[in-house]
Amino acid sequence: MSKRDYYEILGVNREASEQELKKAYRRVAMKFHPDRNPDNKEAEEKFKEASEAYEVLSDSQKRAAYDQFGHAGVEGQTGAGGAGGFGSFSDIFGDVFGDIFGGGGGRGGPSRGSDLRYTLELTLEEAVRGTTVKIKVPTLVTCTTCDGSGAKPGTSPTTCQTCGGHGQVRMQQGFFSVQQTCPTCRGTGKIISDPCRQCGGQGRIEETKTLSVKVPPGVDTGDRIRLAGEGEGGTDGGPSGDLYVQVSVKEHEFFQRDGKNLYCEVPISIFEACLGGELEVPTLDGRVKLKVPTETQTGKLFRLRGKGVTPARGGSPGDLLCRVVVETPVNLDTKQKELLEQLRDITEHKKHSPKQSSWFEGMKNFFGDMKL
Repeated sequence: MSKRDYYEILGVNREASEQELKKAYRRVAMKFHPDRNPDNKEAEEKFKEASEAYEVLSDSQKRAAYDQFGHAGVEGQTGAGGAGGFGSFSDIFGDVFGDIFGGGGGRGGPSRGSDLRYTLELTLEEAVRGTTVKIKVPTLVTCTTCDGSGAKPGTSPTTCQTCGGHGQVRMQQGFFSVQQTCPTCRGTGKIISDPCRQCGGQGRIEETKTLSVKVPPGVDTGDRIRLAGEGEGGTDGGPSGDLYVQVSVKEHEFFQRDGKNLYCEVPISIFEACLGGELEVPTLDGRVKLKVPTETQTGKLFRLRGKGVTPARGGSPGDLLCRVVVETPVNLDTKQKELLEQLRDITEHKKHSPKQSSWFEGMKNFFGDMKL
């Protein structure tokens, strides 16, 4: 009887990674293991078949031979029942839980400190031009008295006898095997008999650090600046984590930012809109002249090229887009109102208000088409 394809047995494709093979084997082995299927010969055969497949495919040399020559390439190289697999269901089950909960290798020994985040508020000018600021960050740092060991100088932590220094203990009931944090050393793998007075045996102390942060030009809200090694100190003398400075740009009085472009609104009078003129508008580099042509409508955008932001990651600078808003005169006296009425009388014609005329015309057609 010809053997089934090993990849088919495990349910993976021929490009499967080592991790994918391992997960696939666990899934099949747990399903058909004899401990879960007593007196089931078919399940036992499938378990042996899966173990043999994993034994071959998990070995790079055997896998290469199998890929080239098939079963003939690994003839006589596989063990009975799959020597390369897990011996019992509890081993498989325990290994799965170990991967999930960090078991297996234990938790003892030096470990890296946690990363920290600091929100840095900047003005638009600071974000665009770049700056250097001082920040104060409360954090946990390695105790210099005990060098992070937690033990009094001149003494050393001892290996926990309960877990043997692994930080984990295995509890087994029947075929279930579950790893738990060691209750004696609380996962550290060590016992401190004479703790350091400075840190109380923790190996770290609280401290507020003053750091200098160099902000590159062009940053925007959401950008992060990484300060390596400025996070929390590690445990048992492990390396410190990193500090991530998160940029938040404050709202500006005149400008709104969209990527590398800036936007602003420029109020103009009805006379400047009709007759045209020249205005002074603000930019981040100072004032510039903006020419407004005659008969300018409210909402028109004027583009000032290169007056935006140069991106932090490089590239050409953006533009400043000025949106003009025609302002209606207020607080008019009697004489001014009379003059405006005269102006209205002599300009009330379609050619002077084409948009208004077309809008009213469209409205008439709309209501004319409605069946009441």
